[in-house]
Amino acid sequence: MRIDGGCHCGRIRYEAEADPEKAGLCHCTDCQTLSGSPYVAYIQVPKEGFRLSGEAKIYVKTAASGSRRAQAFCPDCGSRLWASAEKDPQLFNLRLGTVRQRAQLAPKSQVWCSSALPWAMNLGAVRQHPQQPG
Repeated sequence: MRIDGGCHCGRIRYEAEADPEKAGLCHCTDCQTLSGSPYVAYIQVPKEGFRLSGEAKIYVKTAASGSRRAQAFCPDCGSRLWASAEKDPQLFNLRLGTVRQRAQLAPKSQVWCSSALPWAMNLGAVRQHPQQPG
């Protein structure tokens, strides 16, 4: 499936070829802290077919797994765009919230569930409201 997206302000755009089965949720503590959320929704795309317009800022940190991970974000609006290996990435974990076709990419797996917040694994009991107050 062809997908496209980018940052909130529009400075950075991308296109990629994605397998919808590669959409998932990551509950690692790094994703929690970096996103300010209990987990990160992502779609994994291969390097081939990934096209970028604009230049992302890259922040590199050693993850809990011990691997060095590059976190890409927009230097203007701060939108997190993807995570990848630090050197010569072959896969990009695009942040699903930045993908225009995100409604068609339901997560199929969850990783780092041992770090998940207990309530984040059972959101079916949470009341849904059509809008949040301002």
